[in-house]
Amino acid sequence: MSDLITPTARLLAPSGLPRDEWLDVRRQGIGGSDVAAILGMDKRRGPLHVYLDKRGELREERDAKLDRAARRGHRLEGLVAEFFAEETGRIVLNTPGTLQHAEHPWMLANPDRISFADSNFADPAVLECKSRTWRSARAEDWGGDEPPDGPALQAYWYRAVTGYGKAHVAGLVDDDFVHFELADDTELIGHLVTLVADFWRDHVEAGIPPEPGDLESTDELLGRLWDATADSFRLFNPEESKAADALLARRAEVVAERRALERELGAIENKLKARLGDAEIALAPGRELYSWKRNGNFAYKRFRQAYPDLAREYTRTAKAIDGERLAAEQPEIHRRFRARVFRVPGGTV
Repeated sequence: MSDLITPTARLLAPSGLPRDEWLDVRRQGIGGSDVAAILGMDKRRGPLHVYLDKRGELREERDAKLDRAARRGHRLEGLVAEFFAEETGRIVLNTPGTLQHAEHPWMLANPDRISFADSNFADPAVLECKSRTWRSARAEDWGGDEPPDGPALQAYWYRAVTGYGKAHVAGLVDDDFVHFELADDTELIGHLVTLVADFWRDHVEAGIPPEPGDLESTDELLGRLWDATADSFRLFNPEESKAADALLARRAEVVAERRALERELGAIENKLKARLGDAEIALAPGRELYSWKRNGNFAYKRFRQAYPDLAREYTRTAKAIDGERLAAEQPEIHRRFRARVFRVPGGTV
């Protein structure tokens, strides 16, 4: 007797598991929220994050702001699902838990909801529910004719795991409700499965870390990944040295190109500023060309030098960590929380 609960998936774990157990289940494969990170399309996580997480090597550091946003999103899922049901007339049901592809057990899915055309469970589809502020919605491009890439990739991945023929993305952007039915793109789904399968086989199972990529979040991750001792070193063999020299040479080229571009940018902006004279805004018929207003960062140092008495009047005491005292009394703890700085001998930035 088949244990499938969708055309291609079985139930791996029920919903409502304690967090530790749920994290253990997630490490057994790739879920929908991992796909965009693997493909380099997630600003908060990259392939290296996913690799370390699945290998159980990622030290979890909870961020209060992100946790609060996650709780908000989870609580609003039900409201988004209700709006979707009202708008489309479809039936929406909770998912039973973590689903696992029958033939590829590393393919996992936790869709927000399952949707049907009627009470006879016709036309099943996965439903991804999101809630966004207008700022995050603008950054993710929720205003177009197609759903944003991240939620769309999740929904397509859930189709791949479940075998369902349809997927929907619904979003609550402040007070505005939007929803999309994803195109029936089986070629994209097949390509997605191939790319993720390669990642799982070539990196997670093989124990070979992927290229770190250029995300700022990955830079932070690398900074806390290894708690290196002071002035510790690793001796590279000739092959490793050759590869490092090639990267350092290209880095020097990029730094030089960046400096040249920064000089050119400064020269262009100075010419534009000079054309303004004592005005702040440059206009063309029916549109604004550019502006140079006094709305940037306040120059505290120049203000103190120009108006020392007034500066003292407007100076307030703020609570701040005494870094010098911490370094003197708790040097190891102080060092652990210092940022790691990348430098090349010779003064190259």
